[in-house]
Order: sequence, then structure tokens, then C-alpha cells
Amino acid sequence: MKSKPAAADLIRKITADSASPKPASRAAKATAAQQASDRLGIGRALAISLAQVASATRCHHVVVLEVSGISPITDYFVLASGTSPRQMRTVARDLGEQAQKLDYSAISRSGLDGESWMLIDFVDVVVHLFNDDSRAFYDLDNLWGDARLVEWRDSDAATRG
Repeated sequence: MKSKPAAADLIRKITADSASPKPASRAAKATAAQQASDRLGIGRALAISLAQVASATRCHHVVVLEVSGISPITDYFVLASGTSPRQMRTVARDLGEQAQKLDYSAISRSGLDGESWMLIDFVDVVVHLFNDDSRAFYDLDNLWGDARLVEWRDSDAATRG
């Protein structure tokens, strides 16, 4: 008759099994890391492209923040200040068109009927269009102060030059 293994033996076996990495799990981790890196690269390219469009359509104080790792919602924020509600709606439309050219589509739009804050969610990138008063009041630049600032203007010059 077989005896039941002692609890200590079970704990040692479980610990040994979980401590030794399996080749498949290493490969899966490497694949997951590569996919995350690719996703960040694609999101970064979209964020920079959207920032360039916003700047070209008369938005000012355009900022791209990398919030991956600090935000569970998205990887990048594009913050921009518009000159009027009408101009902000035009920018929102132009951003949607630019994203479609890059095979992205907005999953959500909010505030397009308003006058102070419009939001477009492209999953990897969330764009916030503000009027000056709302930009100062909500102060997302400082709220997300731990985010890394993405230099996007140099990318613009590199593409043209």
C-alpha cells in the first residue's frame, strides 16, 4: 500500500517545479515582451502623427506623454489646446481621418458637442483637446507629471528633411 506524500515533500515539489523556468514559458515571455514593445512603437508613431496633425491645424501647446506603466487605460496621451470649439471639432475630425490612414479608428469620442474639452480614444493613444481655461483647470500635464515627455517635433523635421 502506498503512503501519502508528506506535506513538506509536496511543498518542495511545487517549489521546485515553479522555480525552474520552462523553455515554453521563456519563449512566451519573450513573445509577450516583443508584442508589448511593438505595441508601444506603433502607439508612439500614432501619437506623434496625431500631434503633428493637431499642430498643423492651429492647436497650440501640443504635448505627447508616454503613460504606459502608469496608466492602466492607454500608452500615450496627446494634449492640445484649441482656439475655438469649431476649430477643436475640425481638429477632432482631422485626427480621426489621420488615424484611419494608419489603420486605427476611434473607439470612443466625448465632448464633441461641448466647448471646453474633447476626447478621442484610439486605445493606444488618447487625445485631449482643450480650450485654454479647461487646460489650465484640469492640468493634465502636471497630473501625469511622472509620464515621460515624447519629443515629437524632431520627428516632424526628420520626416521632412
